[in-house]
Amino acid sequence: MPAQSAAALAVNLLDASSLLSAFGALGIAVVMFAETGLLIGFFLPGDSLLFTAGLLARSGAHSGPHLDLAQVLAASVAGALAGAQVGYLLGRRGGRALLTRSRSRKLHEGAERAEELLGRYGHARAIVLARFVPVVRTVLNPLAGALGVAPRTFALWQVAGGLLWTVGLVLAGYGLGSAVPNVDRYLLPLVGAVVALSLLPVALEVLRNRGRRAAVTPESRLGETRPAETLPAETLPAEGPAAPAPGAGQEP
Repeated sequence: MPAQSAAALAVNLLDASSLLSAFGALGIAVVMFAETGLLIGFFLPGDSLLFTAGLLARSGAHSGPHLDLAQVLAASVAGALAGAQVGYLLGRRGGRALLTRSRSRKLHEGAERAEELLGRYGHARAIVLARFVPVVRTVLNPLAGALGVAPRTFALWQVAGGLLWTVGLVLAGYGLGSAVPNVDRYLLPLVGAVVALSLLPVALEVLRNRGRRAAVTPESRLGETRPAETLPAETLPAEGPAAPAPGAGQEP
């Protein structure tokens, strides 16, 4: 018991392997709940944790703790779905004040992206897509509650997105671990690749925004209609009586 207590105290919350070694499947449920339901959990390694748990759930000898696939799936799904629903309820009651109180720049940037997703893709697609974007999946749930997204709409699509995210990543890790022998030797590069893929939507969005800004250049405005310049009025000679035509007024 003392050794286990010391290991729990020495756990690295940012390291998926450390979390799984210390807490097992229970740790997965707690991390999923905190990352998707509590704003303080935005820094937790959700993507890498799910993928690593799938790797460690494969059969056969491997380094690290051996996890049961059914327990990993159940813990992942339960934590992610419950967390998102709690986050939505907190946002519905507390409103935007929950986000404005935070001093984290990263959290506020995530809130801006979450609101942009809701406005661009609509509630259903945004709730599903947010599951795959770090930080955004943390802040979108309370933001949806604060913006008044219908409870049934949120519940339906957060379940769909939560299942797709958790089950997909766990089974991806499990399948890779089963197909490639001694894959745990490459655990760190694999986790790095998963983190990079999870950040890919953010990178694409940044590049897309830069492209939009670059399109608005002085050259792109050459085709715009300029207001007609006011030319100074020409000075005309004062009009006098019309000169008689030649021969006018002469008697034949």
